[in-house]
Formats: sequence, structure tokens, C-alpha cells
Amino acid sequence: MKRLFAWFVDNPVAANLIMIVIVAGGLATVTSIKREVFPEFSMDRVSITVPYLGASPEEVEQAVCLRVEEAIDGIDGIKQVTSLANEGVAQITAELFPEADSQRVLDDIKSRVDAIDTFPEEVEKPVIGEITNRRQVINVAISGRTDERSLRAVGEQVRDEIAALPGITIVELVGVRPYEISIEVAEERLRQYGLTFDAVAQAVRRSSIDLPGGSLRTREGEILLRTEGQAYTARDFEKLPLIALPDGSRLHLGDVARVVDGFAETDQAAL
Repeated sequence: MKRLFAWFVDNPVAANLIMIVIVAGGLATVTSIKREVFPEFSMDRVSITVPYLGASPEEVEQAVCLRVEEAIDGIDGIKQVTSLANEGVAQITAELFPEADSQRVLDDIKSRVDAIDTFPEEVEKPVIGEITNRRQVINVAISGRTDERSLRAVGEQVRDEIAALPGITIVELVGVRPYEISIEVAEERLRQYGLTFDAVAQAVRRSSIDLPGGSLRTREGEILLRTEGQAYTARDFEKLPLIALPDGSRLHLGDVARVVDGFAETDQAAL
């Protein structure tokens, strides 16, 4: 260290040149350096959320948690797996070793979970992602004397406008219930037409879907065909056909059920 200081004293011109190069390099890169008020960093954990609506915690544990744990067991990089079975949803968390490649482990977990074919039919698509630590800069609360749908629409508009501002990386809408279309089937109407609840459910699955129809070659080129039958609103679901009646007419879902375009029943906490 003393030799280094002595060299700088004996060579002041070289020392000044080195200082100028360092300062110039810093000024050239200062504009491209990523700056964050609250930097985001990985928690070395992967979260797996599997909705199983209507199932009890015991059913969720047996049908989802155990099968996911068995599927991801043995993946290199996983330190510990913990599961939480709640009513209607399973939450599995995989803790990783600090030196593990989180992206590679995440891809392996997705491949293993997507390959599970023994889930009950009522189980929805798993949501898999890496847990990161993020802190918000501000909270914006919206309130008003209006219905829930209108209030959520205003919240979504505010979210989109804030996200469009320069320097904003992510904006989340919290404290709102997800949209849900519920079908309340009248039992006496089912008996009147000789239907069962399973038959109605199968008819809805069969009719409310978009399907590719192949392609058609013409002189101008190739035309892709697609049938669009996915229902999105209560009115769309009410028009879904169930069966053909003896007089040639069709029985629609709205004839035997009440379709409500509303929100899911969830536990919401006031902020």
C-alpha cells in the first residue's frame, strides 16, 4: 500500500489521468444505472396456488396438497415444502436453497405440476410463481356511495391511468372481489324437464367454449376457421341451449336457472 501511494506521489500526471478516467466512466454510466426506491429481491421461495372451489380443507389436502408434494419431491434445489389447505384453495410453498437457480427450479416445478393428471375435474389451473419482496410507494383508496361494480370499474380506470405514468413499474388493484357468474338451478324446473344437475353442468361446459375449426384454402390464401361460443355475461349464459324439446324448440339455461353476474364470495379485509 505504501508503494502505491509513493508511486502516485512520484507520478502526479498519471494519477490525475487515472482520476479523470474514473470520473468520466462514472458520469457516462450514471444515467443507465437502474435505480429503485424500494428494490425488489427474491425470497428464495416458489408459491403454488391451486383453487378447488367448494371443497373442504380435508378434501383439498387429500386431492391437491399431497399430489403436488409428491410431484415436486426430489427436484434439485428445493430445501423444504410446506402446504396449507383452506376451504376451496390449496397453498403450497417450496423453500429453495440460497445457492439454487430459482428460475430453473421454478420451471421444473411448473413442468411437474402441469403433468399431474389425477386432480379432480373441479380443480382449476394452478398458479405458480416466485415470491418476491415488493414495497409500495403509495396507497390510493377509492370510496363512494355507489354499487360495487361501478366502484371497481373506477378503481380499474385509476389503476390503468397510474400505470401509464412515467417511472411506474407496477400497479395492483387490491381489496376487491373477483368477478363471478353464479348459476342457481331450480330443482322443480329440472324435474319438469327430466334433467339432472350434472346434465346442466355438462351442457354449460359443452356450449360455453371457443373451438378451432381448421382452415380453408382459397385463391387469396388460407382462412382460419374458429367457432366462438364462450359465454362471458349472464345474458350469454342464459342463452346456452340445454336440450331440444318435442315441439322442436330448445330449452335454454335461463329457462331452468337464475344466472347472476356478480362477485365471488370471499373474505375481504378493510384497508
